[in-house]
Amino acid sequence: MNDMWKRRLTGLAGGAVNGCFGGGGGMVLIPLLTRWCGVEERLAFANCVAIVLPLCVLSALIYAFRGALDLSAAWPYLLGGLAGGLIGGKLFGKVSVVWLRRIFAAFLLYGAARYLL
Repeated sequence: MNDMWKRRLTGLAGGAVNGCFGGGGGMVLIPLLTRWCGVEERLAFANCVAIVLPLCVLSALIYAFRGALDLSAAWPYLLGGLAGGLIGGKLFGKVSVVWLRRIFAAFLLYGAARYLL
């Protein structure tokens, strides 16, 4: 399979997960970008943010159009998320790729355990 199709299918997978679960496209994008598409890990983490942002905006618009979005309930999380994004963005360059991978895996395992239990 050529690289362009790998990239398109990777984007499709990230978009589908993001749309179905209200976010979380990064949980499939990071492994697909690094292992299937051959993107260096630090670049994959950074690109994932750039890919997921428009996916989240699109998903939010679809949810809003269907009446399933309550912005008044979302604002406190958005403000905290913006602060967390700023802190994470500043720490990103200072944390080794090994630790980024471990932290990402820990969040995935935590999320999986919460959903299964």
